[in-house]
Amino acid sequence: MTNSTVSRLGQINASGADDALFLKQFGGEILTEFEKSTVFKNRHFVRQIRNGKTAQFPMIGTVTSSLHTPGNFIDGQAVNHAEMTISIDGLIVAPIFLASIDELMNHYDVRGPYATEMGRELAQQYDVQVARTGILAARSAAVLTGRSGGSTVTHADMKTVGSRITTSLFTAAQTFDEKNVAKEDRAAYFKPAQFYLVAQEKDFINKDYAGMGSLAQGTIESVAGISIVKTNNLPSTNVTTGITKYRGDYSVSAGLVMNKWAVGTVQLQDIALESEYEARRQGTFMVAKMAVGSGILRAECAIELRTAAP
Repeated sequence: MTNSTVSRLGQINASGADDALFLKQFGGEILTEFEKSTVFKNRHFVRQIRNGKTAQFPMIGTVTSSLHTPGNFIDGQAVNHAEMTISIDGLIVAPIFLASIDELMNHYDVRGPYATEMGRELAQQYDVQVARTGILAARSAAVLTGRSGGSTVTHADMKTVGSRITTSLFTAAQTFDEKNVAKEDRAAYFKPAQFYLVAQEKDFINKDYAGMGSLAQGTIESVAGISIVKTNNLPSTNVTTGITKYRGDYSVSAGLVMNKWAVGTVQLQDIALESEYEARRQGTFMVAKMAVGSGILRAECAIELRTAAP
């Protein structure tokens, strides 16, 4: 009996790998979930590099001016220069192995949910390292002579009293203004507990006072011109393991306020997917990966809201 012709939905132009199109969709789902889950990627400086392990970021100091007296010689001035070097941490991977027999017996799709979870995991790791770097920036001195360092606003009830947090946001805005940090691209990051404390401060959602948010929906857009962002990835423990440059005691941290220039991320490889059917293991091995690393750029662009000094 002649075998029937089978139309393979995953092939490109009826040739090649049976799952070529499926893998592109799978990879696209991972990238979509990553972009949806990360809150830091578009709120700090990201630099793509083609090769190497590090990238240098030039730092330029301030320029002074003075009143000129007619007839006096106008000389130049020395401008301070420095650089920050940010390195790639290595390859972050989220691997999955799918046994063929399991896929044959299974009656529901698992690749879609797996793609979602892989994207979320990579987004979480990405955000965690940026958030830690932001807090460390707030605790750091300026690299460049003449520039300000990071700042902190400390109060014992910073994690438990909404009015204390909102008052501190005005202090943060004033601090940025006094340091000539740009008004654009300012954002404050809080864990859900502190975010909802801020959202219950009715003056900031009252439309009579140009408030933006909803008590019914539990949302708030901004305080003192600073966008309010909710994230579970703000660190809140004493981190003593892992990559050295991200370690620190974050148990006192209640929030992070920063302009996008506080932290930089070097990206050697954006999210990519590799997949291979392994005949000897009778299954498909898939790995989502990225190669990135974060570091402090301008410490004056970061402010930590905390309950005490670490």
